[in-house]
Amino acid sequence: MHQITVSDLAIEVERKNIKNMHLSVNPPDGWVRIAAPLNIDDDAIRLFAVSKLSWIHKQQRKFETQARQSEREFVSGESHYFNGERYLLNVIYRKGNSKVVIRNKTYIDLYVREKSSQESRGRVLTEWYRKQLKAKIPDMVNKWQETIGVKLNGWGVRQMKTRWGTCNIEEKHIWLNLELAKKPDLCLEYIIVHELVHLLERKHNDHFVALMDEFMPNWRLYRDELNQFPLKHEQWGY
Repeated sequence: MHQITVSDLAIEVERKNIKNMHLSVNPPDGWVRIAAPLNIDDDAIRLFAVSKLSWIHKQQRKFETQARQSEREFVSGESHYFNGERYLLNVIYRKGNSKVVIRNKTYIDLYVREKSSQESRGRVLTEWYRKQLKAKIPDMVNKWQETIGVKLNGWGVRQMKTRWGTCNIEEKHIWLNLELAKKPDLCLEYIIVHELVHLLERKHNDHFVALMDEFMPNWRLYRDELNQFPLKHEQWGY
């Protein structure tokens, strides 16, 4: 797997034992992949891509306008996700401290004070997500630092609108998107590996892809799984 560029469009190329080239435009943001026969060179693939640019852009526009999960109001009956599973929110008003409890693998019980606002209900649930995510990260980071042979100076969690993770190479610090609390653990692990590999290779080039293949051979499956989950109203990209 490697990348080529056609008219400022990045295209992932995968050579296989097939007879014809196959083009796909994929969620969530319309990234492009071409599967090509083993004996086809990059120049021929570029020509093929150029002939399909109009169709590619049409498919990408569909992703740009596709439905997003509506803004959450944090009321009973809403769907919310945790660890890749869908739950129904059950808001329980009571006196005392707020808390969140998973019940019967079906419900997220949100205990809040009476007459709490939408903002305060959202804040309680968000901080619960943050706590759950932060509890998972240290073991994963330690495991993959040793495997990859790098050392972070720190990591953090924050809400980001366009990235699942970022890496400050100079400071050796990574940030992980709070939304990952809603995704399966393997998706979180994939993003951690992705950002740690940036400490060895800054760019998303052939060397980067080769390193990902070495350390996490199934990373494409985890990436695709991550991108297939319901989106918020923002456009998430990676």
